[in-house]
Amino acid sequence: MRLLEYQGKELFKEFGIPVPKSRIAFSVEEARSLLNNELAFPIVLKSQVPVGGRGKAGAIKKCQNMDEFERQFSVLQNKKIEGEFPRGLLLEEVINISKELYVSLFLNRSTRCFSLIVSAAGGMEIESAENRFILDITSKDNIEEIASRIAGMAGIGSENRQRFVEFVKKLYGLLWEKEAELVEVNPAALLIDGSIVALDSKVIIDDNALFRHPELIKYEEATELESLAKKNGFSFVQLQGNIAIIGNGAGLVMSTLDMVSDAGGNAGAFLDFGGSATSETIYQALMVIRRVKSVQTIVVNLFGGIVRTDLVAEGILRAYSNDLITVPLFARISGAESLKAKQILNNSKAHLFDRIEDAIHAAVQGIKSQEGKAIL
Repeated sequence: MRLLEYQGKELFKEFGIPVPKSRIAFSVEEARSLLNNELAFPIVLKSQVPVGGRGKAGAIKKCQNMDEFERQFSVLQNKKIEGEFPRGLLLEEVINISKELYVSLFLNRSTRCFSLIVSAAGGMEIESAENRFILDITSKDNIEEIASRIAGMAGIGSENRQRFVEFVKKLYGLLWEKEAELVEVNPAALLIDGSIVALDSKVIIDDNALFRHPELIKYEEATELESLAKKNGFSFVQLQGNIAIIGNGAGLVMSTLDMVSDAGGNAGAFLDFGGSATSETIYQALMVIRRVKSVQTIVVNLFGGIVRTDLVAEGILRAYSNDLITVPLFARISGAESLKAKQILNNSKAHLFDRIEDAIHAAVQGIKSQEGKAIL
């Protein structure tokens, strides 16, 4: 479950993590009241959508006065990002900063532990930043020691070191107590007085742990794509990478996700259609995947027990024939009717493999090849 920025900041405040003064508004009337009674210009208007890329999409706007606010509020309120309308707009007071940092704590599936990433340069292009530093956190490690060590690696001066360590320690406390898979701040603002403030929040909670956290149920709200997937009888989760993973069965899909990570790939979505897959189901699944703009390739890991793999193959073939999907698809298909399924896809654009490891390797190498060409 991915929280919206303002929801993540509510958790931040619960754990003593400093954030700017801000309020959520769901209508322009509510926003005007906040500006007249609780907030002061200049402010930043931030679209609250459950997807990334708001800055690049022009969904974060600075407003110096009421006229500017009125104009920008109307624009952002009606602006879709990756098919999602905002679920409110966050009004946040502008603060003066001396430096931006990037801080992320996440479940690292390739190392089977949590990892801490820090960069002395936060912002929109963090993915391409060269001065990123990462340290794994095992059950035997002391988070304060890890945070202090990575602060030195990132060039955070001794005068700000202890406050940074406390900041990371509180983020880590949230990660553990709420059973999150990701707690990220981009950017974290270092102020002139040495304090650190979270200007943004990205928090992803493990869905399987929600029954232990009834206080978080209020944040559960499906995205448009998640709702479409549920309507068609399959589970869908959007992530931040560029490889979509499709399979039948939660265990199979999650193990495939781990294998993609181990191979150096980044999952952009995973989709599980369980034991109810038909030609139409897989077609609808690929329709959902198509709308995830970051996806550059698809990995299918299919084991036919209850599922008839030939029907799945028909859905894939139909999707290619109708130009529903144009990205490469790498598939391992075995089990019931798998020989027939392979015959159906034999002369298609789908790439078939006997081992999922080979399919994943080909998918990851294909993306790296594309990225290499783009650089040239």
